[in-house]
Amino acid sequence: MPQIDRIAEPWGTRTPYGPGETWPVRVDSFLEPGLAEHDVDRWVPSATILHSNGDALDIAVKDGRIAGVRGRAGDRVNRGRLGPKDLYGWQAGQSPDRLRRPLVREHGRLVETDWDTAMDRVAGRARELLAEQGPSAIGFYTTGQLFLEEYYTLALIAHGGIGTNHVDGNTRLCTATAAAALKESFGCDGQPGSYTDVDHADVIALYGHNMAETQSVLWSRVLDRLAGPNPPRLVCVDPRETAVARAAAVHLANRPGTNVPLMNGLLHEIIANGWIDERYIREHPVGFEELRERVRDFPAEEAARLCDVPVDDLREAARLIGTADRLLSTVLQGFYQSHQATAAAVQVNNIHLVRGMLGRPGCGVLQMNGQPTAQNTRECGADGDLPGFRNWSNDDHVRDLARVWNVDPMVIPHYAPPTHVMQMLRYAEEGSLRFLYVTGTNPAVSLPELARVRSILEQERLFLVVQDIFPSETALMADVVLPAATWGEKTGTLTNADRTVHLSDKAVDPPGEARPDLDILLDLARRLELTDKDGAPLVRWHDAEGAFEAWKECSRGRPCDYSGLTYELLRGGGVQWPCDARNPGGTERLYADGRFRSAPGDCEDFGHDLVTGAPLSDTEYRALNPGSRAIIKAAEYLPAHEEPGGEHPFWLITGRTVYHFHTRTKTARVPQLQRAAPEPWAELSPADARRLGLAEGDLVEVATSRGAVRARLRVTGMRDGVVFLPFHYGYWDRPGGHRPEDERSGRAANELTATDWDPVSKQPLLKTAAARVTLVEPGAGGPSAAPTTAAARPAGAGVPATTGGPQALAGESGQEPGAGRVSGRVREGGAA
Repeated sequence: MPQIDRIAEPWGTRTPYGPGETWPVRVDSFLEPGLAEHDVDRWVPSATILHSNGDALDIAVKDGRIAGVRGRAGDRVNRGRLGPKDLYGWQAGQSPDRLRRPLVREHGRLVETDWDTAMDRVAGRARELLAEQGPSAIGFYTTGQLFLEEYYTLALIAHGGIGTNHVDGNTRLCTATAAAALKESFGCDGQPGSYTDVDHADVIALYGHNMAETQSVLWSRVLDRLAGPNPPRLVCVDPRETAVARAAAVHLANRPGTNVPLMNGLLHEIIANGWIDERYIREHPVGFEELRERVRDFPAEEAARLCDVPVDDLREAARLIGTADRLLSTVLQGFYQSHQATAAAVQVNNIHLVRGMLGRPGCGVLQMNGQPTAQNTRECGADGDLPGFRNWSNDDHVRDLARVWNVDPMVIPHYAPPTHVMQMLRYAEEGSLRFLYVTGTNPAVSLPELARVRSILEQERLFLVVQDIFPSETALMADVVLPAATWGEKTGTLTNADRTVHLSDKAVDPPGEARPDLDILLDLARRLELTDKDGAPLVRWHDAEGAFEAWKECSRGRPCDYSGLTYELLRGGGVQWPCDARNPGGTERLYADGRFRSAPGDCEDFGHDLVTGAPLSDTEYRALNPGSRAIIKAAEYLPAHEEPGGEHPFWLITGRTVYHFHTRTKTARVPQLQRAAPEPWAELSPADARRLGLAEGDLVEVATSRGAVRARLRVTGMRDGVVFLPFHYGYWDRPGGHRPEDERSGRAANELTATDWDPVSKQPLLKTAAARVTLVEPGAGGPSAAPTTAAARPAGAGVPATTGGPQALAGESGQEPGAGRVSGRVREGGAA
């Protein structure tokens, strides 16, 4: 079996196919050294939790331990393929520094204790604050990596038991704008498109979406279409020259903060040239005339001037998008973490509405997620919204949820919008929020303006609980640390960005006294003595399957209907919701009939003013006369709050690498992934590097008015005037576990970002800050964090060097001890 270096070639080998064909199977696997597949004791079904693609895989169990993984050939999402984080990430769970016993703070130090002591301290403090101040004292901030069953339990405890409005997920940083844009246009959350649209599209437009590194298996699907007959044309919007940009027919490297004028310019060209579906516009959306009038101000020349892109490139992008027979669009952080995030993302929806490109193969929008279970936070209410895509400002929806939970409707907070995490921190800073329960996330590295975040989390008056698997920077500040089980050590379901639900069964026991997150939450509910209106326990289930059955009832009849799903059915592979009696096999695409969940009594949200973020009332929403029609919303352009100039002449943008996930608490404990990208780096264009007298490998300092970061320089195909930093790097692997405040520079990109957010989605703006770049010391032979990989170097048209089939790669002989065994079996038509 050929050995494929999946660090050098993260997308593996090509299996070309043409439009309308089924994506060929290619089964990837990685086992620990010396272990062959026939030696595995059993294979346990699961799906990845280190990105949002939802790649299905089976966990290899040997002698009671996880010993490897292999892709599941028959699954609709990945057809057997796995990305680098899928292949290697399982090793993190075996790290020797796993949290194994609860910790409590005594005399300024965290010390081990038993579960009763730790949980009594958590529940006791919560009861004290509820008696003293009420629910407004308590907040919950969770992750995008738990299971649906855990999120739903958390939402019931927080909303139906405690009654707090302060609930959010770190999906606020990655997917809040996806949800907001879908609600604004279609009346409800839920992706209209499907990953299978890649198999049919003749044009694929990627807006701020570096798919090659954020969803590497989905990018493999695109690469296979590009390598096959009649390949699609790609349009890429990104200030960096990524692998996606190199594969694109048109690359629009617009100036940061100008996504709205860029989209308005594209829409102007599409409408002016008559590339619209007039019948679809008459029958299915409202608001077209307002859009037509707004984009009159953005002819191609004006849009190109504002965005600083060649006008011919903008026109060619508009022609490709406007004349495509089957158009697929994807959107991610380049739009979501930028200025006017929701307004820009909504314009992508508008393109599909004016072109009638929804509900059929190859015609869809994927407002993508950044995290593996981000979709579940939104469905279940763990991001603050009400479970089942219910509208918090619709009294009928609140009463219906109260019926499901058997509580008084007044217990469920619906007096104001849910409190997003940045507002929660402000309340904590001011002293009104005094208890923060953080689950599976690391805000001490991932939130913006870290100096401020640290000062808030370290307040003595704030009781901080952290439930996690490793001693993260945030855990080191906590009053109580609760050791949790990780993936493969518990059972639950997870839903990816195209609504595919997978079941992950427990494969092995967690280490020490660590417990599944669901068990910890059930324990908390018992200790708080939460009850329904009849005095019975509020949380009526005792295990994951019981929680799933309860969720099915909560989702019944709602847009995200799970009522037709069972654990038994999901053990056969992923299924897309809605899955109910009418759609027992799931639903591949939404809105195929041109009818939307937008009627005033049905919609999840009444919408907002895209400039101010002001919520619309029921009356204002009804004035739009949506019925069951989509809503086209035009967007005015406003300059960013902070723009380059003076001492800070660069735009700072942040982003990801294919080798790490979020703040590296897992991936940095994986040898292959950590070796691939051990340290942060900075990227500048060749022209900017020359102007500053900088060279590849120099140690530079990137600074804003809020802080500074030092990193080695990479000179790349960045647009001039922009500097890039990856956001993954923190301080847990440094002495003391945090950045000493007397150090001049840190390594976490969010030392530099601002406390600012999109007015509608409340997603922080991590890609529009003003920065300067200065030399610290000359390099010696190149940056330590710049491996020569397909992800970091040009590779023709963005296609890895292994195009054409499996082959041995240079440097693969003499495999390192412990590197294990990687295989990539290519199967055409299901045959080996």
